[in-house]
Amino acid sequence: MNHISANELKTRGIAAIEQALAEQPEAIVSVRGKDRFVVLEMAQYQRLRECELEVALAEARADVAAGRVVRESAEAHLARLDAMA
Repeated sequence: MNHISANELKTRGIAAIEQALAEQPEAIVSVRGKDRFVVLEMAQYQRLRECELEVALAEARADVAAGRVVRESAEAHLARLDAMA
């Protein structure tokens, strides 16, 4: 994975990011020698978000299949939340 230093980012700006992303789909931004951030193109970010949402959906379906859910009305749900506070 490509690295961009914070100083390079300050001096070269978006050009440094564009150059790094031309070679790989993401790049690490380091601050004072420590990896701190990851930058990526919006299309790559959206693909990762879709993957996260697919995993969340699979987990929810597994919870329903295993009976780890509570079926109740909205009013009952709110009352249960109030009781927890």
